[in-house]
Amino acid sequence: MPTEILMPALSPTMEEGTLAKWLVKEGDTVTSGDLLAEIETDKATMEFEAVDEGVIGKILVAEGAEGVKVNSPIAVLLEEGESADDIGATAVPSPEPASEEGSQTPAAAPPPPTAAPAAPAKDGTRIFASPLARRIAADKGLDLSQITGSGPHGRIVKADVETASIQPVAAPPAAAQAPGAPAVSAAMPTGPATDQVLKMYEGRAFEEVPLDGMRRTVAARLTEAKQTIPHFYLRRDIRLDALLKFRGDLNAQLDGRGVKLSVNDFIIKACALALQQVPAANAVWAGDRMLRLTPSDVAVAVAIEGGLFTPVLKDAEMKSLSALSAEMKDLATRARDRKLAPHEYMGGSFAISNLGMFGIDNFDAVINPPHGAILAVGAGVKKPVVGADGELAVATVMSVTLSVDHRVIDGALGAELLQAIVDNLENPMVMLA
Repeated sequence: MPTEILMPALSPTMEEGTLAKWLVKEGDTVTSGDLLAEIETDKATMEFEAVDEGVIGKILVAEGAEGVKVNSPIAVLLEEGESADDIGATAVPSPEPASEEGSQTPAAAPPPPTAAPAAPAKDGTRIFASPLARRIAADKGLDLSQITGSGPHGRIVKADVETASIQPVAAPPAAAQAPGAPAVSAAMPTGPATDQVLKMYEGRAFEEVPLDGMRRTVAARLTEAKQTIPHFYLRRDIRLDALLKFRGDLNAQLDGRGVKLSVNDFIIKACALALQQVPAANAVWAGDRMLRLTPSDVAVAVAIEGGLFTPVLKDAEMKSLSALSAEMKDLATRARDRKLAPHEYMGGSFAISNLGMFGIDNFDAVINPPHGAILAVGAGVKKPVVGADGELAVATVMSVTLSVDHRVIDGALGAELLQAIVDNLENPMVMLA
């Protein structure tokens, strides 16, 4: 029977996306692994591969369609011997009424209760499986009735059969959402309704700016963070004179290698080492438990047009300053081009947000869940200070604020972590030991 190709979830936070470009057309034959389309998620544009073989019988969502929900049908795949005439009413318009000719899709027929994707793989005595899956099962001597399908409507596909050769009894498919589990809402922040706000500004000149996927995700996640995470804040001033001199000496010696270290590179290294020095603070909140990480995986906020990324520098405590500098430059460049893969911006236990280059003296950053803390970094400015001998002097001072999730890190532990960061930055040579 014809198989629906569903809008994939290309990142853990993706709930809808834009079908940026089709790489196949109706009538094309595809096999497992062939590229079908380019999908724009809330963070990046990624290629979508076929998991089955067959012929593209019908494309249901046009190129450029926005707001296509995850797991909604975007095309129909035909098996050997099937034709477009076999595509019944089940495969007719299913995606969101994207910006295609409005009256083409009858709005009166609401999408059928799509709890159907959890339909069983076997219907009575008939087993739904792709021809390729049947051939592999026959070659391996596997009983298809003992395999649970992960394809559309429980259909058995190639990956299911290959997994079954290692695990003869397939685990039951994960439910789309565990019963009773709180739904992860991508709802926009609460506040006045759109029509109320529009009324307030009647007669005033303005431009409506539609929200793209990234802006919606930023709004939803940070609203959730401020509403659900018990933030508290710890503030310190850090004297940078020793670090700036040390950095200048190192850059002079590294000039021949084309390496130029930034203050931010030292901050990343200082935080990574501090998480090792205070391991109890290297933790994330996981709903009903905490996860205490062994490596220092440090995320760094990178501003891009319309939003931000937080690429993660994994095992940062193990890397040299020059390696961290090169990796950060690469991640930042690809973040601005929206070319990061999900594994490059997911995870981490701690984040850094540096607005010092914009002249901001200090600010409070919002924790990016499930991280336990985030360090907000201000500009280094010349200030009068009192030395150890009581003499007044001038020093370059940088103000930082550590935003902490009180569920993960208590006050004293947060203070200990921040002290370790301060010590590392005020004694930079120690970071090389």
